Amino acid sequence: MIRSTVRCLFLALCFSPCIANAADARPNVIVFIADDVSWNDFGCYGNPQARTPNIDRLAAGGLRLDQAYLTASSCSPSRASMITGRYPHNNGPASELHLPIAANLPWFPERLRDAGYYTALSGKNHMSVGKLEPGQAARPKAFDLVDRGRNKNNGGGHANWVRIAKDRPRDKPFFFWYAAYDAHRAWDGDSQWDAQKYGPRHTPESVRVPKFLVDDLPTRQDLASYYNEVTRFDYFIGEVVQELAEQKVLDNTLILVLADNGRPFPRAKTRLHDSGMKTALVAHWPATIKPGEVSDSLVSAIDIAPTVLSVAGAEIPETVQGVSMLPLFSDPSATIRHYAFSEHNWHDFEAHGRSIRDGRFLFIQNNRPQFPWQGPADSVNSPSHEQLRLQRDGNKLTAAQQDVFTAPRPAEELYLVDADPDQLNNLIDDKRYAADADRLRKLLDEWSVATGDTVPDQISSDSFDRETGDRLPIAKNAFRGTPAGTQRNATTVNNPGPR
Repeated sequence: MIRSTVRCLFLALCFSPCIANAADARPNVIVFIADDVSWNDFGCYGNPQARTPNIDRLAAGGLRLDQAYLTASSCSPSRASMITGRYPHNNGPASELHLPIAANLPWFPERLRDAGYYTALSGKNHMSVGKLEPGQAARPKAFDLVDRGRNKNNGGGHANWVRIAKDRPRDKPFFFWYAAYDAHRAWDGDSQWDAQKYGPRHTPESVRVPKFLVDDLPTRQDLASYYNEVTRFDYFIGEVVQELAEQKVLDNTLILVLADNGRPFPRAKTRLHDSGMKTALVAHWPATIKPGEVSDSLVSAIDIAPTVLSVAGAEIPETVQGVSMLPLFSDPSATIRHYAFSEHNWHDFEAHGRSIRDGRFLFIQNNRPQFPWQGPADSVNSPSHEQLRLQRDGNKLTAAQQDVFTAPRPAEELYLVDADPDQLNNLIDDKRYAADADRLRKLLDEWSVATGDTVPDQISSDSFDRETGDRLPIAKNAFRGTPAGTQRNATTVNNPGPR
C-alpha cells in the first residue's frame, strides 16, 4: 500500500503540466555521515564534553531519534546497507569490508536521478558495484557528481561541501550524500586544526572515558584527538546549513545526520553492542518536523532509503527491506518497526554474529565464540588498546576492560538496555529472563531463514594479528571465504523477515 501510494505521487509529479514548478517544490535531502562516531559523542545525546553545536541546533530544531541502529558496525557494509535499504548479507559480498554490492541491486540515489533530482556524493565513498553476470545490464548512474572532498588543508572529506551546494543546478531538487572521513583513524584533524573555525582543541582533561577503557593520559589523549575530529565534522555541517539558509532552501530540505559505526576504540567499532551498533540520528526538516521532537521508536539504517524515496515521491524498489520513517516526522511516538536486526561479518578478523533488539532487550548470537572480540585492526593498533594490554599484562583489568580480551566468549548474550546502557551484565543465564531470551532467539532464527542468511562452512579468516593489529604475511585475498547468504542466493531475497 505504501509503495503504491508513493508511485501514484511520483506519476502525478511527472505528468503535471507544471512539472518545472513541481520539481522546484519537491524537498531537497542531505545525508551527513560521520565515519566511526558512536551515538553518544554528540552533545545533543547527553555528552557534556562533546562540542557539536551545529548538530545540537539541528536536533533542537527537529527530531532526535534515540533508538536508531545500524545493520553493521563496519564501514562499507554499513554504507552499502543504507544505500540499498537491505541487510548486509542480502547485498552479497558487500557484507564484508571492502567488497562490492551485488550488481543486481539498485541504489536509492539512482531512483532519485530518475525522478529528476541532482545527486552528488562528496567525501568518503567506500561503495562499489560487483561484477556483472552475463546478460546483466550495468547499474544506472547513482550520482551526477562524485568527489573525495579533500584538499591539502582538509583531509576530512568535507572540503567541497559548501561549493557543491552553491554550484548545484538551481532548476532541480538535490540529494547530497556528504560523507566525512572524520573520525576514522589515523587522525589528521589535530595537524589540520584551525582554531578560528573549530575553537580550541579538546584536551585530555575534557573527554569522557567509557568504563571499558583505561582512564589514563594516553587513552585520554587518544579520545581528545577523536573528539577533535567529531567537532570538525560538526563545523562543516554548520557551514552547509548556513549556505542553505542563505539560499532560502533550508526549510524545504530534509537533513539527516548519523554515523556508519561506532568510534574506532576497543569495545565499540565492529561490536553488536550499542557502543558499536547504535547511531545518533538527527532529522531536521522545518517544513514538516516540529522543533524539539524526540522519538524513542525503533528505526534501522535500512529505513533511510525508503524514507528519502518517499520524501522525493520517487519509486521504492521491491528490493528495499526497510520501512519509511515518515510517520515519525509527524508523530514521534508512532511505531514503524518492532525489531531492529544487525550483523557482524568479516572485518579484519573472522567473525559471524547476529543480533535483535526490541526496544527493551538486546539479544546477541555469536557463531564464532572461540575468538575474542577485540575490535578491528586500527583499534588494536591504537594507544587506547595498548593501555588495555598493559593493564592486562599487569593483572589490573576491571571486568568491563577484560571483555575486550575474553575468549571464548558467550555464544549468546542478553541485555536490558535501559538498565545496562554499556551492556556489561549478561542476563542469558538469568532464569527471570529465560522466556524473553527464547522469544528473541526464535525471532532471530525466523529472520535468518526469511532473509536467506547462512553461516558459511568456509568463512573469511583473520588477515591481521589479533594481539598486535599487524597485517599477517599471507597472499592477497587468501583469507577470503564465502560471504554469508551465498548458499541461499540472499541477493535475490527481498523478504525483510520480522519487523
